[in-house]
Amino acid sequence: MEQKSIIIIGAGIAGLSAGCYGQMNGYSTQIFELHDKPGGLCTSWKRKGYTIDGCLHWLVGSGLGISLYRIWEELGAMQGRRMINHEEFMRVEGEGGKVFIVYTDIDRLEQHMKELAPQDKGVIEEFTEALRICTRFDMPVEKAPELYGPVDGLKMLFKMFPLLRIMRKWKRISIQDFAKRFTDPFLREVFPLTFNLPDFPMIAMLMTLAWMHRKSAGYPIGGSLEFSRAIERRYLNLGGEIHYRSRAKKILVEDDRAIGIQLEDGSEHRADIIISAADGHSTIFDMLGRKYVNAKIQDYYDNLPIFPPLIHVALGVARLFDELPHSVVGINFPLDEPVTIAGKELRRLGMHTYDFDPTLAPAGKTVIKVMLPSDYAYWKSLREDPDRYKAEKEQITNKVIALLDKRFPGLAAQVEMRDVATPITYERYTGNWKSSYEGWLITTKTFGMRMSKTLPGLKNFYMIGQWVEPGGGVPAAAMSGRNVVQIICKRDKKAFVTVIP
Repeated sequence: MEQKSIIIIGAGIAGLSAGCYGQMNGYSTQIFELHDKPGGLCTSWKRKGYTIDGCLHWLVGSGLGISLYRIWEELGAMQGRRMINHEEFMRVEGEGGKVFIVYTDIDRLEQHMKELAPQDKGVIEEFTEALRICTRFDMPVEKAPELYGPVDGLKMLFKMFPLLRIMRKWKRISIQDFAKRFTDPFLREVFPLTFNLPDFPMIAMLMTLAWMHRKSAGYPIGGSLEFSRAIERRYLNLGGEIHYRSRAKKILVEDDRAIGIQLEDGSEHRADIIISAADGHSTIFDMLGRKYVNAKIQDYYDNLPIFPPLIHVALGVARLFDELPHSVVGINFPLDEPVTIAGKELRRLGMHTYDFDPTLAPAGKTVIKVMLPSDYAYWKSLREDPDRYKAEKEQITNKVIALLDKRFPGLAAQVEMRDVATPITYERYTGNWKSSYEGWLITTKTFGMRMSKTLPGLKNFYMIGQWVEPGGGVPAAAMSGRNVVQIICKRDKKAFVTVIP
């Protein structure tokens, strides 16, 4: 049988995953990537001897006992990799020295919350009991959901039955609404700040903390780019090809069949199957010229909320933070007075320190990261004037340093490296629509939403990644690539094969 060929647009985690599984299953694959390195949003970069991590805080499936671990093994990402499991998810500071510590151990978290608000014992126990039930949940990853038959559905129902009540209840409650049930004013204020996104569903918080309790959501020492590089090596060792600095401009179609791609340089490359792991909006509305859009797809891009773009401020400082316990996310603290940054008023600031990863900074020094939600249109307009754009970045850095210096006196004098990535930076290096770092926002309305990996009327074409996996994230991207190759194998009447190196 003649070996079929696959072209994959994008060398992010989804594209690399699809490439690896395509090679494992006898397809000849090529990946075309606009950047000069793999990973897409799962990346890091170097400045003045410091490494700035741009993505991973926690990786679901990082520990044994959860099915996702096998996928990371198949992709060569776990072998020889040291994972850090923090005792704290984050700290939220209040006035007068009060601190809410989100421990990753459920018993410790419950005790701490009861110490903060003994009058809320019932609400706290309801929350922590749901956490304990969620620790028994394991994501079904072996088979692509698109291939489920009636028997698969019954098996899944049986496996998930103990959790169905929990899922039904908690996916409809936002973290903001649940916080209103606390009578303690401090918990009412700080609880929603742990996942500070609009209409964020409680079930997503529960699952995240449950995975951390099981030590299956750790941080990979070496950072995000090294993690992506491991999957890149796996793909290349399987015989795949990657073409960097090769931006896809157009998807070639004949008789409603995808047959190849045209690059920005005008060159054309053809294959039997085309998979886009690139930005969804660019794929549908630019590369395919809006020809394969129905009302449902149009509604997604007109009305669904997306993760807001970020300003990513990183500092290299000549000090460690021994006074702060290592944390997944860091600390969030109130400001003495509101501050306006890039047109948005801030009353709090979140800061993450990386001194637990010795590979990211010289000895005795560390990287600090501050991420601020921002507005894409603001930066798009500003970018038209390079001088104003540069001045705004400088001003933001100075403001952030001054705010951190108030919380950690003397810090300003210890800053050795400064770096700012704006929403335009994200757009430039990833092509992501409106600079969203994780695609469709997970809310009480979008949680569990399924999107098709195909487009109406177009054959031999698939989409993968965060624009067809609401909620996004690195694990969802990897599963998306794996699942699409399963679907292709099923169509070609081939057994789906995986191999752990």
